[in-house]
Amino acid sequence: MYAKDYHDLGTPLATGDAVTFEIDGATVTVPAGTSIMRAAALAGGDIPKLCATDTLKAFGSCRVCLVEIEGRKGFPASCTTEVAAGMKVHTHSEALTKLRRGVLELYVSEHPMGSCPDSSRCDLEHLAHEHGIGESRFAGPATARDLHTPKPVDASNPYFRFDNDLCIVCSRCVRACEDTQGTYALTIKGRGLESRVCASENQPFLESECVSCGACVEACPTGALMEKSVITAGLPQAAVPTTCAYCGVGCSLIAEVTDGAVSRMVPNRNGRANQGHACVKGRFAYGYATHADRVTRPMIRKRITDEWREVSWDEAVAYAASEFRRIQAQHGRDSIGGITSSRCTNEETFLVQKLVRAAFGTNNVDTCARVCHSPTGYGLKHTLGESAGTQEFVSVQYADVIMVIGASPTEAHPVFASQMKRRLHAGAKLIVVDPRGIPLVKSPHVEADYHLRLLPGTNVAVINALAHVVVTEGLTKEQYIADRCELDSYEKWKKFVSDPVNSPEAMEQVSGVPAAALRGAARLYARGPNSAIYYGLGVTEHSQGTTMVMGIANLAMATGNLGREGVGVSPLRGQNNVQGSCDMGSFPHEYSGYRHVSDDATRVLFESMWKVQLGSEPGLRIPNMFEAALDGSFRGIYIQGEDLAQSDPNTSHVTAALSALECLVIQDIFHNETSKFAHVFLPGSSFLEKDGTFTNAERRISRVRKVIEPLAGLADWEVTVRLSNALGYPMNYTHPSQIMDEIAALTPTFTGVSYEKLDRLGTIQWPCNAKSPDGTPTMHVGSFVRGKGKFYVTAYVPTSERTSSRFPLLLTTGRVLTQYNVGAQTRRTANMAWHSEDRLEIHPHDAEARGIEHGDWVGVTSRAGDTVLRVEITERVAPGVVYTTFHFPESGANLITTENSDWATNCPEYKVTAVQVVKVAQPSAWQMRREAEIFAKPPATERVT
Repeated sequence: MYAKDYHDLGTPLATGDAVTFEIDGATVTVPAGTSIMRAAALAGGDIPKLCATDTLKAFGSCRVCLVEIEGRKGFPASCTTEVAAGMKVHTHSEALTKLRRGVLELYVSEHPMGSCPDSSRCDLEHLAHEHGIGESRFAGPATARDLHTPKPVDASNPYFRFDNDLCIVCSRCVRACEDTQGTYALTIKGRGLESRVCASENQPFLESECVSCGACVEACPTGALMEKSVITAGLPQAAVPTTCAYCGVGCSLIAEVTDGAVSRMVPNRNGRANQGHACVKGRFAYGYATHADRVTRPMIRKRITDEWREVSWDEAVAYAASEFRRIQAQHGRDSIGGITSSRCTNEETFLVQKLVRAAFGTNNVDTCARVCHSPTGYGLKHTLGESAGTQEFVSVQYADVIMVIGASPTEAHPVFASQMKRRLHAGAKLIVVDPRGIPLVKSPHVEADYHLRLLPGTNVAVINALAHVVVTEGLTKEQYIADRCELDSYEKWKKFVSDPVNSPEAMEQVSGVPAAALRGAARLYARGPNSAIYYGLGVTEHSQGTTMVMGIANLAMATGNLGREGVGVSPLRGQNNVQGSCDMGSFPHEYSGYRHVSDDATRVLFESMWKVQLGSEPGLRIPNMFEAALDGSFRGIYIQGEDLAQSDPNTSHVTAALSALECLVIQDIFHNETSKFAHVFLPGSSFLEKDGTFTNAERRISRVRKVIEPLAGLADWEVTVRLSNALGYPMNYTHPSQIMDEIAALTPTFTGVSYEKLDRLGTIQWPCNAKSPDGTPTMHVGSFVRGKGKFYVTAYVPTSERTSSRFPLLLTTGRVLTQYNVGAQTRRTANMAWHSEDRLEIHPHDAEARGIEHGDWVGVTSRAGDTVLRVEITERVAPGVVYTTFHFPESGANLITTENSDWATNCPEYKVTAVQVVKVAQPSAWQMRREAEIFAKPPATERVT
C-alpha cells in the first residue's frame, strides 16, 4: 500500500536514449528501456497491474497488464515489454477487456470481494470493481481457496499482520525483501494450489529472519500484508513529507495523518538518501512521540532532592534565566555553558550555540558529537580540508571494492546497508575490518572477501599495515598524488609506512590479523579500480580515533580513491543530525562552518550580525565541564536533548559532576538519567512537532515539517528564544526559515541554502554557494578543499587500557537494529519485542572457562566500575573479546567504560575496556533498586492551575 496520492508508474525508471512510439493513438517519447506500462503511465494512461510496481524489476506473472501491439501476435505483458521506435500499442480493446476480466475473476475466486480489512486499499478489489466484477464464476468448492490448508492470520509482528487467505501469490513481497531490503527472508513455499508466502522456514514473522523494514507490506497489492495501525485508523486525511529522526541516513518519510494523529509512516519514493526505503525504526517506531511518558509541562525545583513542581512556561524560563545570571554574578562569566543536541534540527542547534556565545557570553558550548565523531571532523579537516564525508550514498553503486571499518551498517544504518548489499549482490568485493563478526561478514548472498578480525584498539596498526603493502608493492597512484597532494608530506608518510615495523608480518603480532589477509585486502582495495571506505564509531571511539581517520584518508589519497563516484571516505553518522550539529558551530573552538573562534575576520562577521562582543578563546569541552564542575569553577549548564548520565563514559564520574551543579536546565521530551540531577525541566518537542532541517551523513540537508502541534505548546527553537530573551539578549524569530537565512548569511558552505530552494529541489548537499548553487554530491572533485591533500604520519601507539590477570577480557560496544542510541525513543515503542535488554556477548571458550551458560547473569567489572548483564554465548566475538550494547539505562554499560579518550578531541574510548566476567546469581544492588523505582508510583508533582 503506497503513500497517500502516490502514483505508481509500474516499472522502474530507464535512462537510455529517447525513443518515440505511439500508444492509443498518441505519440510518446521516453528513454530506451522503458516498459510499455511505464510509458503509458507517463502519458496519462493507466494499464491494470497487480504484480508490477515501479520499485521492482518487472515480473510478468499476474497477466492483467496485457496489451496489443500492431504487427505482433498475442497479447504481451506491458510490464516486461520495452518500447521500440515506431511501435503502435493499444492498451484497451474488447479482446483485452475479456482477457483481463477472466484473469481477475480467477483472482477473485480466491479473494472474494470485501474480504480485505480495508477494501479501499486493495488493488485487486479496485480493479475488479473497474471491470464490473462482483462475484467470480469460478468460485466454488473446486477453487484453491477452498482446497488449500487453512492458515491462521499471523499477527506476531507488532506492526503488521499477514493473512494468507488474502494473498494472491504475486511475489511482490518476496521480491521487495530480496531486491529492496536484501534480506531474503520471504519465499514462496509449495506448488499449485498450496503455494503461499512464507517467512523463513514457515515461521511466524516475529520469529523469522524478517527485519520488519516494511518493504513487503508496502509492496502488497491486497490486504494480505497490512499495517495494524491502518486497520484501526482508516484512510489518511493528509500526508506530510518529513525526515526521519533516527540514524544518520536521513530517510525521507511521509507521515500520514488521520484525525490529527499519525496513522502511518511510509518512505518517500523520491527520497534521495533512502531511495524509497525505510527500516523498522523509521517506518514503524514513531509512537514514542505521543507516549504517556512525555513531559508536557515545565517543572522546577531548588534542590535535586526536592519534588518537581509544575509551573508555567514564563515562570520556568524566568527561573532558569535568573539562576544562570546569579551564578555568573557570583562565579564569573565562564561558570556556565550549554550542550547542543544531535537529535534537534540545525536551526535549534544553531540557536543554542548562539545563546551560549551571545547571551551567556562564553564559548563553553559542546555537543554529543564530542563522544562519537569529533575525530572525523579533526582528521578529515586536516588531511582533505573539510570535516565531512566525501560521497552521497548512491555512490556505493559504482564501487568495485567496499571496505567497512568499525561499523555494522545492517544494524546501525540499515537503509544504507540495503543499498550496499544491492551492489555486493551485483559483484562488488567486500572487506570488513571489525573485531566482531557483523552480519555483513556472512549473510544471505553476501560474504566478505576478507574479514580482518583485529583486536580492539589496534585499528591504526591495521591501517598502517595496509598502507605498507600499497607503498612497498608499488600500488600507489603516483600521478594522482603528484597532481593533488603535498609531496613533502607524502614522502614523509611513504618513508614511515615503508618501515618493516609497519609490515603485515610485524603488525600481525599486534592486531591478531594474519599477514596474508592484510596483504590480500590491501591489494584488493588498491587495485579497485573504484574502492570506497565506510566507517563508524569503531574507528573514532578510540584513544587514536583521530589518528585512524587520518590513516584512512592517507590510504584513500595514496590509491587515488577520492574525488569521483564509487570511491571516497564516508563516516556513517550515528544520530539523525550529528553532522548538522557540528556544521552549526557546536564545538567550543568553532563557529558554524568549522571556523575557529580566534579568527578575527570570522568573529567580526558574527559580532556585526549578533550585535555583541564575542570571546576569542575556545571554551570548555564536555569532559572539561565535568572536571570544572567538580572543582567548583563550573556551576550551571543548559542541556538540550542529551542524556549525558547514560551516554557518556564512566557514569560515576559524570553523575558526580552533575550533582555538583547549582543549576542544571534540561530540555527533553522524557525524564532520563540526567534529569535526576536537573533543577529546571523544559519540555522538548519531537521531530513530528516542528519545522526545520536535518543534515545527514552525506551532507544532505533535508526539511523537517510539522505534522502535529507541539504537545507542550512550544517547539524546541521557541524555548531557546524565550530563554535568550529572558537573559536579556533579544531573539525575534517567528519561523525556523528565518534562522536558516541567518545561518546562510554567516556560513560559507550554506550561503545558497534556503527553505524555498529546499522545497524546490527536495534536498541539498552542502557546500551550496555561488560555485555550487544546487549543492555538491561529491566532494574534492579535481582538487581537495584545502588545496593539496596532506598526508600525516600515523604511528601506532597502544592504548593504555590493556588486559591483565585481573581484567583479562576486552569489552567493546555497539548497537542493534531495533534499538537506538540510549533507547529513550525505541524503548517506548513495540520494538521492545525484539530487544528488551542489553546482553553481553561472550565466546563459547571464555564462557566454558568461567562456568557460564547462555542466559546466565554475569558480573562485568572494569577499572572504572561494575555492572551485571545477562549473557549470550556466540562466536560473533573472538576469544578474549566481549561485546554489549548501551540502549538500556538499567544495564549500566557506561559504568564500566573508562575516561580514556582520543588525543586530539577527547572522544571517549568506548571501544576498548579491560574487564573481568564472572557468573553471578542476580543483578547488582543498584540495578535492583532502580527496578524497584521503576515499578513504584511516579514522583508526585504539584500542578499549577
